[in-house]
Formats: sequence, C-alpha cells, structure tokens
Amino acid sequence: MKPDVTTELYPPARLARVREATAEAGLGALLLTPGPDLRYATGYDAIQLERLTCLVVPADGDPFLVVPRLELAAAQASPAGALGVEMVPWEETDDPYALVARRLGGGIDAVGVADRMWAVMALRFRDAMPGARQVPAGRVMGRLRIRKSPAEVAALREAGAAIDRVHRQVPAMLKAGRTEREVGRDIAEAIVAEGHARVDFVIVGSGPNAASPHHELSDRVIRPGDPVVVDIGGTMPSGYCSDETRNYCVGEPPADYLAYYEVLRRAQEAACRAVRPGVTPEAVDAAAREIIAEAGYGEHFIHRTGHGIGLETHEDPYIVAGNTEPLEPGMAFSVEPGIYPGAHGARIEDIVVCTEDGFESMNHVDRDLVVVD
Repeated sequence: MKPDVTTELYPPARLARVREATAEAGLGALLLTPGPDLRYATGYDAIQLERLTCLVVPADGDPFLVVPRLELAAAQASPAGALGVEMVPWEETDDPYALVARRLGGGIDAVGVADRMWAVMALRFRDAMPGARQVPAGRVMGRLRIRKSPAEVAALREAGAAIDRVHRQVPAMLKAGRTEREVGRDIAEAIVAEGHARVDFVIVGSGPNAASPHHELSDRVIRPGDPVVVDIGGTMPSGYCSDETRNYCVGEPPADYLAYYEVLRRAQEAACRAVRPGVTPEAVDAAAREIIAEAGYGEHFIHRTGHGIGLETHEDPYIVAGNTEPLEPGMAFSVEPGIYPGAHGARIEDIVVCTEDGFESMNHVDRDLVVVD
C-alpha cells in the first residue's frame, strides 16, 4: 500500500518535534526556505524563487509560513495547509525579511538558516536581524531526518521498486551502435513512466567512460565488448528518491573486467551484510574496501562506499572512513563500492535501510553482470 503523503509522511507531530529540537539546540528560531528541510517539516514542495518563502519555527512560539502573495494559494493547497500552519502573505512592495524580524522580536541570539538557503537570502536575514548569529539548520534538521519513519521507509521501498523496473528494461536499450545519449534519453523516459515525478540523473558510462563515476552522457558510440555502468535515479511524488547502479556489457566482456567484477560483487555483498545497529559507517566502508584492497584493486576504489538518501539523493549518513556515529534502525543509505582501472570500470549500488537486526534492501534487481547482444 502506498503511504498517504499528507498524514503519514508529513504528520502534524513532526513540526512540533522540529520546534522542540530548535529549543534543545539553543536556537531562537529556524528559518527554512524551499528545499528538503521545508518539505520534511511541512510537506510543502515550494518553488525556490527570488521572492522569499520561509517557514519560521520559533523555539518558544507557533511556527508560521511567510509566502509571497502570488504563492499563497499553492501553499494553502499543499500538505502545509492541512497542518494548520499560519500563513503570512507579503506583497511585492513589502520587505519579508523585516517582516520575519518583527514577528520574532528582539532578544534572539542565534538562528538556524536552511542549509540550502540562497546566500543572498541569508545575507538579507543577517541584515534584518543583526544581533542573531546564524548557524546551519542542518544541525537540527539533520538529526531529525537521519532516521526514517516507517512511512518514509515505505516511500523509499516504493522508489526502489520503481527504479528496479527501469533497470529491468535497460538490456533492451543497450545496443552496439547506439550512443550513450540515446540510451540515456530512453532511460529518462522510463524513469518517469515507472512512477517518478522527475528524473534526477542518468549515468550511462560505456567503455573508458565507465571509469568515471559521475560521467555525463556523451555522444560516444557503444561498441561490442564495452562494459557499461548505468547509475540512475529520480524523485517520486512522495518526495523520496531512488538511486541504483547496475552493470552491463555489450557482447563478450574483457577478461580483466570479469576478474575485478567478481571482486566487486563480493565487496558489495560484504558491506551490505555488515549493516546492523551499532556498527559504524566506517566499518561498513571498510568491509567493502578491505576485499577490494586485498585483491589488488585498492587504488582503483576512489570514493566512499555510500551516502544517505531520503528527500535528497545525498544526505546523512555518509558511509566513509572517519564516520564513527553508530548506525541506528531507520537510517537509509547506499552501498556502492566501485573499481575503476581506467580502460573501464564498474560499480554496484543498492539502497539499504538499517533494521532492528540487520538491513533491508530497497533494490532487488540481480547484481550479476548482464551481458547483452
């Protein structure tokens, strides 16, 4: 069953928790402009404009949403309208930054500004509230967002199933003589057709381009014998994201590629099996990295093992050496080791959620190399 976006993913109690966390952090207020923090708090997927839209969450008062008059109807129709949040419209000739400062009053020592707030807006708030020190709102919001609720896990599960359906169509799209861009166009259409609200990225890296983890689509023609990395993702109507990488080869794979692909497969499986409460992200990273290094490919594993995912494709927790914060149930992240020797490369990626006694994978497409004619 699909989660109810309004009542389950964005419950009224969440906004109260945001206010409590603001007070616990010693901040006078949070200022959340359009982006994932605003959507997390209210469900409102506001457009980022030069006109200020800002959810103001005082530590000791009721939150209110400052919106341009012309965006008021959209705000009221969003899940934020069902939460009963006071909406404060402003006119074209008003100064919304001064409006927020007046509503908050004096005596505020520090405010949290949204991590994705435009710099020009942060500067306008600084001028309007000269006595208030600005800190990243992520210090508050990150702690709330890092553990997913059952409804959020259900949304990620739905996103994972949707991107699985796309990957199952990829073999029919990969043919020698087609360009990466042509294949990417077909994949993008399938991402939307399979239920995503938008396409976030499409990576089709063929031959030597497979050795570049964030390769952009190009006009390179796919040739017989080319390994191809396909890393794709999008955002669902719920706001939650998908991200999955699988590997293909057009025709007979190179022998050296097959050798390290088997190592990669074992490393990815080991990292997934390491996931459970109390284990640190750096230990999950090490589980993959040690296998790859022991096989002699350590220098070709050039990125972290994973990143958190939710309302953003990349968010906390990051699965990397140095991150010693223990995993907890509800934390969602990718497990995606890669090996990139240069002539080609490979990466296997699944989204997993830490459970009470292990992990659940959001992706279920076979991780074996797929050889297509």
